[in-house]
Amino acid sequence: MAIRVYKPTSPARRFMSVLTFEEVTKKSPERSLVTDLRHRAGRNNQGKITVRHQGGGARRKYRIIDFKRQKDGIPAIVKAIEYDPNRTCFIALLVYADGEKRYILAPLGLKVGDTVMSGPNADIKPGNSLPIANIPLGTLVHNIEIKVGRGGQMVRSAGTAAQVMAKEGDFAQIRLPSGEVRKVSMNARATVGQVGNTDHSNVRIGKAGRKRHMGIRPTVRGVVMNPVDHPHGGGEGRSPVGMPAPMSPWGKKTQGVKTRKHRKYSDKLIISRPKKNK
Repeated sequence: MAIRVYKPTSPARRFMSVLTFEEVTKKSPERSLVTDLRHRAGRNNQGKITVRHQGGGARRKYRIIDFKRQKDGIPAIVKAIEYDPNRTCFIALLVYADGEKRYILAPLGLKVGDTVMSGPNADIKPGNSLPIANIPLGTLVHNIEIKVGRGGQMVRSAGTAAQVMAKEGDFAQIRLPSGEVRKVSMNARATVGQVGNTDHSNVRIGKAGRKRHMGIRPTVRGVVMNPVDHPHGGGEGRSPVGMPAPMSPWGKKTQGVKTRKHRKYSDKLIISRPKKNK
C-alpha cells in the first residue's frame, strides 16, 4: 500500500502522511459483526484514572474478530477488505459455504475473491489457519495461540510475522518479531502469512490533532513541572533530573528498573530473549 504525502500548505501538513487505502474495498462494517465500544478515558470501576493520557477521541464501534479460527474444513470466500479503527492492520470479511460471516486479520496478499480455510488439512497459503504441527519449518505465521483453544494472541500488529524455526516433541520453536524465540505447543494454531498493511509504521502523524482523534491526550515532561507536581520539577532554567535514577510522578524509580513482581506462566517457554541494542 502506498503512502500519500501532502503539499506543505500549513505547518501541520508539512510533515503529515496518510495511507492511500487502496486495499480497502468496503467502507461500512458488517452490522452483524459490530458491537458498542465504551470509552473509559483511562478510568477504573471507581472512576479513578489508572492509565494517564487517555480520553476523548472519535467514536468507534468494535469489530468482532475470529481469533480462534475453529470452523474447520469449511471453505470461506473473502468478500471485502475493511479498515478497523481498533487495530493497526486491516480486516477481511469472510463468507463461509454455510452462509456464516466472520472477520479475520487480513494477511499480506489476501484479495477479494480468494478462498481461505482452517483445519489440519488446509493448504499452506496466506489466510489459512492450521495447527503448528502441520506447518512446515521456515513458514511465516501470525495470530499465534499461546494456550491451545484460547485464540491467537501473539503477532497481530500490522506488518508483523513470526517464523517456525524447529519442532521437537510436543513443542515448536517460534521466532517472534522482537527476536525472542519461544516454545509453542504443536497443537496451538497459527495463521499462515504476514499481517497486512505493512506501511503502517511509515505513516507520520504530522500534528497533535490526529493524536487527539485517537483518544490520546498530551504528555507533559516532569522536568518542566514544579517540585510540588513531580520529583523532576523545579530549578532555575533548564535543569537535569538531579537524582540517582529518573522517577515517576509518585517517586517510584523508572527507566531501566524492573517493576514486575510475578513471573507469567508462559515465561518458562521462552528459549532466548531479544538482544538489546548497545
